[in-house]
Amino acid sequence: MSIDKKPAKKVAAKKVAKKVAAKKVSSKAATAKKETAKTPKITDPTEFLAWAVAQGMFERKAQDIKILDMRNVRGASSDFFVICNADSDKQVEAIAHSVDEEVKKLTGETPWHREGLENNEWVLLDYFNVVAHIFQTEKREFYAVEELWGDALNVEFIGK
Repeated sequence: MSIDKKPAKKVAAKKVAKKVAAKKVSSKAATAKKETAKTPKITDPTEFLAWAVAQGMFERKAQDIKILDMRNVRGASSDFFVICNADSDKQVEAIAHSVDEEVKKLTGETPWHREGLENNEWVLLDYFNVVAHIFQTEKREFYAVEELWGDALNVEFIGK
């Protein structure tokens, strides 16, 4: 009698092991699908940098994130402007640090110039071809940068 039970237990154990292994494989495949869905298929490195800046903003719950494609705008100082706003100086600071971290992680780049971190009302991070503008809400409404550069194309951004 004990001889029959051992093979049955081994068979049951093998079935459980197969199910667990199948779940691990399917969860790894799902994770791989999620990771590929996170990062868009952008071939232009400057456009990818603009997306990475926007993603850094998104990570800290920035409001009204806009990517402006300035490449066809005469007199523009960079290829892309990425603009967002926040309700407090602490959130502006957190967003600026998140942008730094996300861009460094995804592209290896650091800003060429930083401005406004003293009072955190309007922080500017200059990556040369991409400029990030992080405003407190009142300052964004006052300066209306999007309206100033109304000829720029809006690039759709959907955060991960």
